[in-house]
Amino acid sequence: MPSYRYDPLSPQDASFLWAETPSTPMHIGVLFVADAGPLRTQAGGIDIGRIRSFIYSRLHLIPRYRQRIVFTPLRGRAIWVDDDHFNLEYHVRHTALPRPGTREQLKQLIGRISSHALDRARPLWELWVVEGLEGGERFALISRVHHCMADGVSGAELMTVMMSLSPEDEPGPLVAYVPRPLPSAFELRRDDLLDFAGRPLHAVQFARELLDTGRRSQIGRALRGVLDLVASGIVPASETPLNHPIGPNRRFDYFAQDLSRVKAVKDKLGGTLNDVVLATVAGGMRRFLKRRRCDVSRLEFRVATPVSVRSGIEKEALGNRVSAWIFPLPLAQADPAKRLAAIRAATKRLKESNQALGADLLSAVTEWTGTTLLSLGTRLQNFGRTHNLIVTNVPGPQLPLYLLGAPLHEAYPIGPLFQQQAVIVALFSYAGRLFWGLNADASLVPDLADLRRDLEASFRELAEAAGTPPSD
Repeated sequence: MPSYRYDPLSPQDASFLWAETPSTPMHIGVLFVADAGPLRTQAGGIDIGRIRSFIYSRLHLIPRYRQRIVFTPLRGRAIWVDDDHFNLEYHVRHTALPRPGTREQLKQLIGRISSHALDRARPLWELWVVEGLEGGERFALISRVHHCMADGVSGAELMTVMMSLSPEDEPGPLVAYVPRPLPSAFELRRDDLLDFAGRPLHAVQFARELLDTGRRSQIGRALRGVLDLVASGIVPASETPLNHPIGPNRRFDYFAQDLSRVKAVKDKLGGTLNDVVLATVAGGMRRFLKRRRCDVSRLEFRVATPVSVRSGIEKEALGNRVSAWIFPLPLAQADPAKRLAAIRAATKRLKESNQALGADLLSAVTEWTGTTLLSLGTRLQNFGRTHNLIVTNVPGPQLPLYLLGAPLHEAYPIGPLFQQQAVIVALFSYAGRLFWGLNADASLVPDLADLRRDLEASFRELAEAAGTPPSD
């Protein structure tokens, strides 16, 4: 039984610790760009003292931000304990771009920061305040949080806690931080033994829940989803230039769209907003891989797209509650409208097959029985070449956020790379715009800017097919 002095990680959260290697740091992040005006100092810089005071005043709302990871002595379980040496200045960092402070220099800085894993001896997050952007009117915030702490949905909820919906907010009263005592070695050994001894009882309880009359239909759909998920990985996806062992260095690029333009294409051609996103990715990867001399007509190019399985009451909880769809993108199809139609049909089949429920059931078995079954994050990395690319699309707040009166105008997500996954496409919708973040291995994808342009061109094709060409 867990102690009041610590909190255990779920198997899915812990899987992101096991997936981390020197070449695959497992943090998620966001690049924010905000107005400098309300936070500009007389010398022309950014008032880092006010920002740190504001962040400190919110930390009592997110206890995990002052906790670190340790491992139990007998079973090696990962647990959260309070950090008795918490230092806010370490986590809220202040830097500046060299002149002229261009967007290209900002992208390079993000690549360098993203290349390094977070320090596991400390709470697993950082916020970089970057001044010196060209023109001096704006500054950047680069947020990093380890994936074991949050998925995209809980990370989006976290934004509304750390920022504000009002430009009038000032730092609240500072709540004293009193860390809980660390659990003793005896306590951890005792709890490891009790947890291990209780696993058979948990397994029986889980089996009873599976057989509960009210849940049989749902469990039946989930079991069929397990079979669909396993079947999708029997034959590996095609090998491409993006699916080789990656190194530790990262390259980052981004672009933004008006959300209304994407919705207009959806309304004209049908499907969901995520279908339009995946059709855009299919067209962009078709262009990109053809330039790399790949025969796209022969590729089984599969995408994994995470699906949140959070219930309403879990919406604001930290941690990971995510499953995935895995299916091939129609790269061989030259017509953009037909690519979207094929993706619409594929996602409709996936909804009916309950593949995401199947992955969630596997994670639940891990949670309830304590077996060594790998949860989703590790399976995505190690279960063969089940897919070629991860595309994650997270809805964010549609009202503008502020940091001490400074409006946040842009929010580009930064996703992690898994083994033999040289690029990840992450999207985040915020305040009426859709922000694309492309994180890539610097050696395998030196032409990341070409991929960005290919994605932009692919959406223009879709917009023209829908009769709603974008203004740009």
